Amino acid sequence: FRAPCGDFTVCARHQEAPPCIPFGLASVFSGRISRKSVSHTEDIGDTMADNKRYRNPTEVQMSQLVLPCHTNHRGELSVGQLLKWIDTTACLSAERHAGCPCVTASMDDIYFEHTISVGQVVNIKAKVNRAFNSSMEVGIQVVSEDLCSEKQWSVCKALATFVAHRELSKVKLKQVTPLTEEEKTEHGVAAERRRMRLVYADTIKDLLARCAIQDDLDSKDYSNMVPAEKTRVESVELVLPPHANHQGNTFGGQIMAWMENVATIAASRLCRAHPTLKAIEMFHFRGPSQVGDRLVFKAIVNNAFKHSMEVGVCVEAYRQEAETQRRHINSAFMTFVVLDEDDQPQKLPWICPQPGEGERRYREASARKKIRLDRKYIVSCKQAEVPLSVPWDPSNQVYLSYNNVSSLKTLVAKDNWTLSSEISQVRLYTLEEDKFLSFHLEMVVHVDAAQAFLLLSDLRRRPEWDKHYRSVELVQQVDEDDTIYHVISPSLSGNSKPQDFVILASRRKPCDNGDPYVIALRSVTLPTHCETPEYQRGETLCSGFCLWSEGDQLTKVSYYNQATPGLLNYVTTNVAGLSSEFYNTFKACEHFLLDNRNDLAPGLQTL
Repeated sequence: FRAPCGDFTVCARHQEAPPCIPFGLASVFSGRISRKSVSHTEDIGDTMADNKRYRNPTEVQMSQLVLPCHTNHRGELSVGQLLKWIDTTACLSAERHAGCPCVTASMDDIYFEHTISVGQVVNIKAKVNRAFNSSMEVGIQVVSEDLCSEKQWSVCKALATFVAHRELSKVKLKQVTPLTEEEKTEHGVAAERRRMRLVYADTIKDLLARCAIQDDLDSKDYSNMVPAEKTRVESVELVLPPHANHQGNTFGGQIMAWMENVATIAASRLCRAHPTLKAIEMFHFRGPSQVGDRLVFKAIVNNAFKHSMEVGVCVEAYRQEAETQRRHINSAFMTFVVLDEDDQPQKLPWICPQPGEGERRYREASARKKIRLDRKYIVSCKQAEVPLSVPWDPSNQVYLSYNNVSSLKTLVAKDNWTLSSEISQVRLYTLEEDKFLSFHLEMVVHVDAAQAFLLLSDLRRRPEWDKHYRSVELVQQVDEDDTIYHVISPSLSGNSKPQDFVILASRRKPCDNGDPYVIALRSVTLPTHCETPEYQRGETLCSGFCLWSEGDQLTKVSYYNQATPGLLNYVTTNVAGLSSEFYNTFKACEHFLLDNRNDLAPGLQTL
């Protein structure tokens, strides 16, 4: 393996290549990391050291015993009932932070990992991850517990957005102060998730327009197809006081429960069996409903795949005196399966869509399935499970960008960094974990943070200060914040080839005061830039810059790099002497910023 300066890499196909350390390492030093080195983060007190005594001030816990009245035909907890409990717990957490009434704005995708039986206990924990102006993200964890065996199972995780609502005055929420590593991670990544939510509808629409789905209707056996119209369901509910919250608005969880009910009926009409809900795409509440409203729920099976089906549900509200003036309240897409006695998914009949709108929904459901699988794989899986280079295409670009930035923010939030060395106020920190070894360099420069952000964002200028970037080609300007580059790194050994990298650079400006500017880097694969005999393909998993404004014309520049498993054993025995090489390259970066702080290239300013 070998890396361009600042990008730790491992090339799985060339493990015999000599190792290279970021920032232009020309020679290998020996030594061990001192376990007595200074900790990177300050001690936040005995209370934080004792996790049993610390509790997030916004945390709310709810425990419910599952009774027969809460279950479906299989004796399992109804998902609709679970959604009501989740929404209530999250709302209480949001109101604890806001100090005023809150309403549900949206609920992100939910994947159900485990069912819950009669007699078991549902434990729900919710806490505010981050507050913005008048909205906040609430994280929810659901665990089931068997009281007899004391076993516990993870059921699902959810993320809800709540909006503080006060009739006579505008709400400005106080900021959340994260203390633990987990809270810092969620706080940092919440800004990136909010960014995705704000463009969610446009993103899905754009991806559907670009995602080509082969029309397979002609190849299917029509004798085994169920007309989609046979699965259509329409139901009406009158919103009564028990369905409303303390503001008179219908509980979001109640609406979600009614939606799950009609969707289950539609799914049952296709399979002629009792389906199980496995996933729900984002709920987005477009407006409130009140006591006295009539809510009309419409559901239909959009498409059926081999072992799963997608059901679309929409909700409209109206008053009795104005029935023709219906308001769109909510829409969602739910994925169902039919399980046999061994809990294995059964084969489903095909769906025959109606011409026109039915065919549109049919094809969009196929596109959403691909998008959903990409999103679940890239966004939901653990860092160690993500391959170094993920294929880049229009259907996953939004989620790769999200994963790129959130991975860097997760690394930044780690609280067990160790100070390895310090030379002339340039600090080198290291972090050893089970499968990763990470580096973090830090210095303060007399340059405005916004200017430093612009200069470091354009990798085409990296060769000006980094000798491990021989050349950089801009491959694709994906959007305003995401760019793909092809990087050539010179050889350090006469017996090895130069290395090349295909790197996604994702940049983010601060969301709130105190947030850093972020430049995140990771490898991707492109069909236009395949491996060639001329170069040895390198890969980087997670690296990049975070820039904090320390005042007028003063910026703290931090560089982070996560080494992959193949590098761990080697570097742990050779890291102490690396500081001089890191120092020289980082100082070259400082001189580059100082020399160019008042002379930004016109093209760079518009990136």
